[in-house]
Amino acid sequence: MMDIDTLYLRRCISTLDKAYSLLLKANKEEIDYDMYRSASIKEFEIILEQCGKLLKKALKPYFHSSKAVDVLVFKDVFRNAVLHAIIDAETCERWLVYRDNRNSTAHDYGLGFAEDTLLLLPQFIIDAKALSDAIDQSNE
Repeated sequence: MMDIDTLYLRRCISTLDKAYSLLLKANKEEIDYDMYRSASIKEFEIILEQCGKLLKKALKPYFHSSKAVDVLVFKDVFRNAVLHAIIDAETCERWLVYRDNRNSTAHDYGLGFAEDTLLLLPQFIIDAKALSDAIDQSNE
């Protein structure tokens, strides 16, 4: 089995962590707030996609073919990660909420979308770091 490289994912998580911490310190009336909010939302979306892709790679040893994993949708990827003890059920449910938040507001990049997403970020950052660790452990 080939090792799954989480370096880019970890870099994105660090970027999100930094952007979010700067956002919390920024004045909502200043352009810096908008920049940090935009960066936070962008990284949130990139991390969602990266986690789904990397988790698919981690699941491949548990399936009869790579093709069987490749056709899984996001929800099924995370549910299978629970079945194979890569993550727990509670964590899976949070990832599905993250994805649903993104999907339900994907065409609304306005303030409502941003503010809804920002509420999720503290736990999302924790979950993304934990998932990256879990994927690294699957390499062993």
